[in-house]
Amino acid sequence: MSAESSDPGHGHSPAAWTAVIIMLIGVTVGTFAFWFDQPWVVLAGAVVVVIGPIVGGIMSRAGYGVNGPKYQPKGH
Repeated sequence: MSAESSDPGHGHSPAAWTAVIIMLIGVTVGTFAFWFDQPWVVLAGAVVVVIGPIVGGIMSRAGYGVNGPKYQPKGH
C-alpha cells in the first residue's frame, strides 16, 4: 500500500461504535419479539436498526467520526 492510503479507520470511532450498538440492540429486540410472536415489537426493532446509522452519521458530522476533531485514536 502507498503511504497516502485512504484508509477509513475501520470504524474505530465513537460514532461507529454507537451506531453498531444501537443496531445490535434493535436486532436483539426484533429477534426475541419474532420468537414470542409479537409483530409490532419486531417492527419496533427494525425501526431501531434503521435509527442506528442515522445516529452514527449525526455523531460523525458532530466530530466523533474517524477523521473528526473530537476523535482521539487509541494505540493498540
